[in-house]
Amino acid sequence: MLRKPGVTESLARHIVATRWDDIPREVSHQAKRSLINFFAVTLAGCRSRPVETALRSLLEFSGGKPVALIGRSERIDALSAAFLNAASANVDDFCDTHTATVIHPTAPVAGALFAYAGLRPINGSDLLLALVLGNEVQGRIGLAMSPSHYNRGWHITSTCGVFGAATATAKLLGLDQRQMVWALGIAATQSAGLCECLGTPAKSVSVGNAARNGLWSALLAEQGYDGPAEPLAGVQGFYHALVEDADLSRITGGWGESWETMATSYKPYPCGFVIHPVLDCVLDWRGDHPTVEVARVVVRGNPLLAVRADRPDISTGREAQVSVQHAVAAALVTGQAGLDQFTDACVQDPEVMAVRSKVEVVRDERFSTVAAAVEITTTDGQTFKLEQSAARGSDANPLSDADLEKKLRTAAEGWNPHHDATPLIEAIWNVETCADVSRLVSLTVPK
Repeated sequence: MLRKPGVTESLARHIVATRWDDIPREVSHQAKRSLINFFAVTLAGCRSRPVETALRSLLEFSGGKPVALIGRSERIDALSAAFLNAASANVDDFCDTHTATVIHPTAPVAGALFAYAGLRPINGSDLLLALVLGNEVQGRIGLAMSPSHYNRGWHITSTCGVFGAATATAKLLGLDQRQMVWALGIAATQSAGLCECLGTPAKSVSVGNAARNGLWSALLAEQGYDGPAEPLAGVQGFYHALVEDADLSRITGGWGESWETMATSYKPYPCGFVIHPVLDCVLDWRGDHPTVEVARVVVRGNPLLAVRADRPDISTGREAQVSVQHAVAAALVTGQAGLDQFTDACVQDPEVMAVRSKVEVVRDERFSTVAAAVEITTTDGQTFKLEQSAARGSDANPLSDADLEKKLRTAAEGWNPHHDATPLIEAIWNVETCADVSRLVSLTVPK
């Protein structure tokens, strides 16, 4: 007996029925912004130590038709490419964020799409439609169980990202409604990821698997590999297993009237998004007081800030990405909050370590996840009270198109100073005219 029959079938019907002409212009433009950001963060992370390790491991088992990887010259099978693309995008905690759920949506979806593009030609408008739908579906599935699912320790990017990757690939494959239900069911049984892994390379394994398993789910469904009739709301289905209660109306309610892609935030700093409003405050203050010595810092923010980032005792750059104490200390010492501030070397810097011990975190439910207040007391007894109501990069205070372009250029030049990202940027802004989007992947490798 089903807990509530027809939920997955209704979602599948909406996915199958949605066409490119149904996508508003502002939504398709936002999808392009997500692609600009995706290529930026993937290029930033594709040569990191965790990705190098994963690539060596996967190459040992890889076979079949090889496809290109984003930012690298190696080629590998499509499923492994999906894993590596998504893991590269996520490893530096620099990827986009769906604010209401804290899902990082584009990494698993685009990771799968560009791997699939190495198998079969995809035109640009089909890619954008698939991306929008993949991000829409994972956002809606996540909204139905937020915030309790994430608060229980499930890494929601991974548990919901697999549905996004499956949806996007299934849309490209032209699956019918029955096959779409199968794809979502196969994805549901592969949904996994734990927040306990945050601050370690292991957290990107589940994000990579979300892309890989989502792609595979759609390919299996295309071949007639069937699944349950109600994987989402069945009596032993996804929601029943992973959350105490779910608002199932969020899954298809208002479909086509509002778009979750528009609620996407883009990070200016490579760390947990709940830390960003704090960094806005600290960096602005540091710019005006570059030589003032700090005695104490009190950070007030949404309880999620403390749950995820109250980590004063860290020893690695990966842990630093989810430590508000480190982010504050590094910003006060260096005046910056870039990739260099979240490395092992910065974590072990004696001056940063000293300031880190001066930072206190206070939970305050009055703040949203993109807001925070900071109180800085200096050694001469002065106290400065700072507040950010909407973090830079959030959907309420968005980065500009030019900001995102700069982020991509910086990432490309980070590995090769001579890598000109202009052709890639132009190709993304005009992607709907592209006959084969695998060309974008080729532009990520410097000549």
